[in-house]
Amino acid sequence: MPDKTQVIKAGFYGLGIAPKLLTTLDSLKFEIPTPIQRQAIPHAAEGKDLVGIAQTGTGKTIAFAIPMIQRLASAPGRGLVLTPTRELALQVSEVFRQFAPAMGINGCVIIGGESITAQIRELRRNPRIIIATPGRLQDHLNQGTVKLGDVKMIVLDEADRMFDMGFAPQIERILSAVPKDRQTMLFSATMPDEIMKLAGRHMRLPTRVEVARAGTVAEKVEQQLYVVNRDDKPDLLNKLLQTYGGSVLLFVRTKHNARKIALRIREMGHNAAEIHSNRSLNQRREALDGFKAGKYRILVATDIAARGIDVTGIELVINYDLPDDENNYIHRIGRTGRAGQAGRAVSFAAPDQAQEVRSIEKLIRMPLTIVTHPDLTPARFHGAPPGAKPGTRQGGSSGGRSPSRPPRPGSEYQRPASAPRSGRSVLQESGRSAGNAAPGRGPGSHGNTSSRPGGRPPHRGGSGSRDPRSRVSQSAYFEGEAPGAGRHERRRGGAGNPRQHEQPRAQIRKTAGQPQGGWFSRFLKK
Repeated sequence: MPDKTQVIKAGFYGLGIAPKLLTTLDSLKFEIPTPIQRQAIPHAAEGKDLVGIAQTGTGKTIAFAIPMIQRLASAPGRGLVLTPTRELALQVSEVFRQFAPAMGINGCVIIGGESITAQIRELRRNPRIIIATPGRLQDHLNQGTVKLGDVKMIVLDEADRMFDMGFAPQIERILSAVPKDRQTMLFSATMPDEIMKLAGRHMRLPTRVEVARAGTVAEKVEQQLYVVNRDDKPDLLNKLLQTYGGSVLLFVRTKHNARKIALRIREMGHNAAEIHSNRSLNQRREALDGFKAGKYRILVATDIAARGIDVTGIELVINYDLPDDENNYIHRIGRTGRAGQAGRAVSFAAPDQAQEVRSIEKLIRMPLTIVTHPDLTPARFHGAPPGAKPGTRQGGSSGGRSPSRPPRPGSEYQRPASAPRSGRSVLQESGRSAGNAAPGRGPGSHGNTSSRPGGRPPHRGGSGSRDPRSRVSQSAYFEGEAPGAGRHERRRGGAGNPRQHEQPRAQIRKTAGQPQGGWFSRFLKK
């Protein structure tokens, strides 16, 4: 096993990359491959099917762009890359434009919001690589303006997000239009059941490359949670924007709220832009380019529009609204702390959003640190016991738990009867009854008994600097339960869900000692 010094010295050499592409990497000052690049490029360059599980901001695009360009340069055929959003498609195309000319490969981008006539002209030039969103590509398939019979490689980038956005039918239609004798690569930050089933149907013994387990957040991102009344959100936002002077990415749930909050931020005296589905493609490009160039310090975005935001140096991510889907929390805060840099993520939760916070904590397998602002009246979750209110220690301490720190308030309380108790069913389904669960253990504890009262896993958030007047506590609603039993699963297929074409997730009941599902399910869950 080569040590770290040898890996750094070798850089991209030894990964099976063509000399011309190595020269391009050197000219672009790419010296050390990221973990996903180092593990995925050799397998992809050999033509193997690949499932890559990695956080956002880990260099996944280069991990599939270089192998695709290299293989297409040595054999006939075409490459296809599917992305969930227009912005991400444009971001991917920028990476391809950096490397493709060195190998004489041309490509085009097929996305909504642009002239379909101009795209038809581009397709008639027979591009070797097509980067597309599923909806617009299906439009071209229906009109007969694109043929996919010569596709030899296909990449599904951020596959989990494509399914969340309801693109499952389009993806199936596209996969049925490409030859079965092809190389398929799938990259995703999370691995829900739908992705596993898709991979099992359309991939051949794929190699699994997992840089971090599904649901993992970037190590250097400090996460904080404010429990705040909705009417106090604007005041809290104003105070945070005065505290942090760097670039800020702010997430909201709806495009209407994006417009309203962006206007309010400008009234506070800050340069802000908005990016959401009601903005034209040119407006979204201008906002994103202005954010990258520093013209706008604050960018207000919805989840759908923000997946193409790949900007280094974002100091702070603010979840002004908690996401509808807890998996989006990972994607949101992955916009900061990219490429190994430090970052901070702050979330606002209303007193009636304890369940949403609980679902996020179960997914990331760690509690969120509750912080209060000294100039605002602290709030607490409805139904939380008096001991669970924020205020156990002063902010600004170095990371970790001090040995002399007094017990956390609320550690002795019993869960109120109104609080959900999904942990027992999870333990029973995994072949282990709640009665014989080891004390202090949870799926997020990695088999180590917690030293905290009540068996909570220790906080693993970053340290960072805090307002010395702030007060900090742990969320009283975190329990060490396995992900997958939260609001995200219950919401699928529920009444009023606009994504009615999606089928509810299958409820898998495991039996101890007995393997479940097909070979691919066991392969991914091993």
